[in-house]
Amino acid sequence: MARLESLLDNDFYKFTMQYAVVKLFPKAKAKYQFINRGKHVFPEGFAERLTEAIGAMATLKLSNAEKQFFAETCPYIDPTYFDFLQGYRYNPEEVSITQHAGELSVKIEGFWYRTILWEVPIMSLICELYYEMSDAKRVDDQQVMDIVDRKMDKYDKLKITIADFGTRRRHSYAVHDLVIKTLKAHPSKTFIGTSNVHLAMKYKTKPIGTHAHEWFMFHAAKYGYKMANLLGLENWSDVYRGDLGIALSDTYTTEAFFRQFDKKLTKLFDGVRHDSGDAIEFAKKTIKHYESKGIDPLSKTIIFSDGLDYNKVEKITNYCNGRIGYSFGIGTDFTNDVGLERMNIVLKMTESLPEDGEWTPVIKLSDEPLKHTGDQAEIEMAIRYLQLDEHA
Repeated sequence: MARLESLLDNDFYKFTMQYAVVKLFPKAKAKYQFINRGKHVFPEGFAERLTEAIGAMATLKLSNAEKQFFAETCPYIDPTYFDFLQGYRYNPEEVSITQHAGELSVKIEGFWYRTILWEVPIMSLICELYYEMSDAKRVDDQQVMDIVDRKMDKYDKLKITIADFGTRRRHSYAVHDLVIKTLKAHPSKTFIGTSNVHLAMKYKTKPIGTHAHEWFMFHAAKYGYKMANLLGLENWSDVYRGDLGIALSDTYTTEAFFRQFDKKLTKLFDGVRHDSGDAIEFAKKTIKHYESKGIDPLSKTIIFSDGLDYNKVEKITNYCNGRIGYSFGIGTDFTNDVGLERMNIVLKMTESLPEDGEWTPVIKLSDEPLKHTGDQAEIEMAIRYLQLDEHA
């Protein structure tokens, strides 16, 4: 049965955000909700099995070896955080799970510094349990490794760098483990790390990530949509002082982001991450933005991470080469290419309670309108307020 074996079996940016939340917003609260974009039908008894797997997470704790690895890998994080993390325990009472026929409901509520760690492991458990309970047979282990190797042979020819971003919608832990083992053993310098901290430690590679959409969604609840990107990045730079310098650009559309990405932040951050919308159009806008600030685009980097496969990566490489720095984060095309339908699910922050505030709905305005998340009335209000008529 699907189980998590390590507290660090999570994405790196969840821990980096948790550290920032502990420092800046320790009294803030948050709510999250599962969204079944793929309209997957969950088998009878799924909620009970998921509840059991989540209950087992209460026993997870940071080992001394994990603490030492994390601290040595991230010297820019205060040692007090690793002491805090060693005392952290998942509290399953923060998670509510129900099922009606084939429909699954998962809701999370609590202090943000605690609940921030739930999203990725719950999504990975949902995926693994879904395949388990559906009795869906994947390709065998050797085929998993062969598929990864064949993809890497093609990526090597592009002379690019790639990280694994595939924890949340992986087929299973076993497949993810095989993927990282194969990537690490592949005889090239194309693979540079993984977002999964546990597997980074196991295979002696680099944990990679910065922040997620929820960082800016909270800032919108506290400071308003027009200040969310600006103050989100200001606060990030106050905590990390130049480290972890890739800015996520599409929480309220790239258009709104670049309006707030002023010259100071543009110079300070090493680059930006593309996570929705047309990748080539985004690259063009990013290059234009850097040039407008008098900055050589080749001194900056775009991290592309939106549903990538070889064809998309090749197209992006051909455009960006010689124009701007670039690298890639590849998710389910590595960790869930096993001959089965990939799951299309998300688990997003829906409300936030800033200190001395009130519960406020939070939304995400993707560069792809069909991927907007949150209350529809709030989405429409934010589009008008940010003057994004074309996204209505």
